[in-house]
Amino acid sequence: MAQLAQFPAMTGFQISPDGKHMIAIESAGDTRSILVWKLADLSAKPTVIGAKNMLISGASFLKNDMLQVNLSQRYDFRGDQMVKTFISKLLFTDLEGKNWIEPMASVEIARTTDAKVQAALSNPSVLSRMPADPDHIVLESDSRGDTRDLFRYNVRTGASTRLMKLGENDSAVSVNAAGIPWAKTRFGSDGEGAFVALDFRVSDGRWEEHFRNYVKARDVVDVIAPGAKPGIAIIQSNVGQEFAAIYEYDIAAKKTISKLFEHKFFDATGVRSLGKDDETPEQDGFDGYQYAGLFGSDMYWENPEINAVILGMAQALGIKQTKQKLMAVSGSNQTEVPAFDGVSIRLLRRVAGETPSYLFRVSGLAYPTEYYLLQKQNLQLLAKEQPALDRAALGSARFVYYPARDGLNIPAFLTIPNEKLCGPGPYATVVHPHGGPWSRDNMNFDNSGWVPLMVTQCKVVLQPQFRGSSGWGRTRWLAGDGEWGQKMQDDKDDGAKWLVSEKLADPRRMAMFGFSYGGYSAFAAAVRPNDLYKCAISGAGVSDIKRITARSYANPYFKDAQESTIRGLNPLEFADKIKIPIMVYHGDRDQTVPLNQSQLFVDRAKSSGQPVDYHVLKDYAHGPAWTRQTMTDQLTLISDYLKTGCGGGGL
Repeated sequence: MAQLAQFPAMTGFQISPDGKHMIAIESAGDTRSILVWKLADLSAKPTVIGAKNMLISGASFLKNDMLQVNLSQRYDFRGDQMVKTFISKLLFTDLEGKNWIEPMASVEIARTTDAKVQAALSNPSVLSRMPADPDHIVLESDSRGDTRDLFRYNVRTGASTRLMKLGENDSAVSVNAAGIPWAKTRFGSDGEGAFVALDFRVSDGRWEEHFRNYVKARDVVDVIAPGAKPGIAIIQSNVGQEFAAIYEYDIAAKKTISKLFEHKFFDATGVRSLGKDDETPEQDGFDGYQYAGLFGSDMYWENPEINAVILGMAQALGIKQTKQKLMAVSGSNQTEVPAFDGVSIRLLRRVAGETPSYLFRVSGLAYPTEYYLLQKQNLQLLAKEQPALDRAALGSARFVYYPARDGLNIPAFLTIPNEKLCGPGPYATVVHPHGGPWSRDNMNFDNSGWVPLMVTQCKVVLQPQFRGSSGWGRTRWLAGDGEWGQKMQDDKDDGAKWLVSEKLADPRRMAMFGFSYGGYSAFAAAVRPNDLYKCAISGAGVSDIKRITARSYANPYFKDAQESTIRGLNPLEFADKIKIPIMVYHGDRDQTVPLNQSQLFVDRAKSSGQPVDYHVLKDYAHGPAWTRQTMTDQLTLISDYLKTGCGGGGL
């Protein structure tokens, strides 16, 4: 338990743009520090950069000699009532951690209480590192606030120049390598409903609309990067098709020139160049394309050198090649593609030179994340994120499809216990739906600890990508509209039944556990009239969908995009009639799903006659735990309930 609750021992490896330094984040209990090495001498002791009053949550190179560091801390403020939350801050520092800068701190002086709260909650973001400029970057002043401006910011002096004042409907702005705003997305509405527009900046400085997509249709057109030639944009679009593809777009002609990349079973999402900044293409184009595959950010490399190096990595690590079946959402259209057996080998960085160096990340649901550096044919293990975990205890993971009752093919991630350690199946089983629901799972190692916890305790874990999940194509996404607790829930139940038919699951020992929308699913499982599950666990779940939609009803984008899709079973109305035991837990600092969503359900469920366990976790928000003790407490609740609770005798 304590092993799974730890922060990754070492994570976040990155190499500076000039290839001279490497960083990582090291954890010791609740303390996280940044380590800085000279890449030419990794045997030397690294520089250690720490933080006293805030928790380091991430770091990356801002310039060759400067880091951008994300930190967080607890924050309480009193408005109409006491609000307990966390705040995040962006700071810059040199590679020794001696000089720290809070960018944009002096742009506006907070005088009133409300202004002080907003100042505390605000946080600038880096829109462009401007890699060719040693001194300047582009900052967005505050992505949360009512006044969002873009600044050209000098990281040496702190001087700033306003580049652009964003309108209240502007969403995201794209800037080029020179720091010039050139494309933006904007929300709006007209007689047909809410839309997202894509605007490009023309030569006289005006913004001109090129695409308008209505959110009800789930059409998406977005800018990915500047093209290799002036006046060309690289865009992503799913208009008129099941999955998004990547195109070259001529801005002046308002015309799509060519399709650069598409995948028949996943959205194409990005481009990679192995040039200096890993984004800007060389004259002959891009080295690879990113798509939302099984690991979320999979790569198709057109560069044969990279494919050969990755294959060599797999051979050196003993990772087997296999064939992976991919299927369309309905019908019999399918194919097989080469894959590594349950593992992703991701190239993070290539440092050019006479003999290039390569930084890799290796990860899988049953393969805790590792980092490797390949230099001059020498492969070096840099670190394991979870060095204390025994891979044998994590079983095996694979990507599968199973049939829904109406014929749709439902993709899922399936993790099975190690038979040598747990004996032969069928096993106790947990159906584990993701949050969102406009979200999805992937096959990387689960740092929440939930999946490895359950598998090491000899339980099968199924993560169904039910209808309503995003990232699996337009048809599956739209199929969840208005089906909360209905067809969306049927997909999860059909997964449980499929596991029984495959002789993997013991039908007398099945449970559902989920967090956020997954917590809603657990509430729904408790009130639906079936005998599939022995018990359920809801973490930070939505129990009253009417209250959730009412909170954001005034937002026109939300109203058109999601409000009408959040329809179906309202678990709170049936909480006093739950059919199975349930354990509910929620964080006291959750500002995403209010704590009363769990409290209301629990108060009613106690009159059902079924056992109801309820826990409020201190200093826990709607996501990663603030301390390792909080993480341990959460995992212990889940473990104990599945071992001895679940209505008695455990699962």
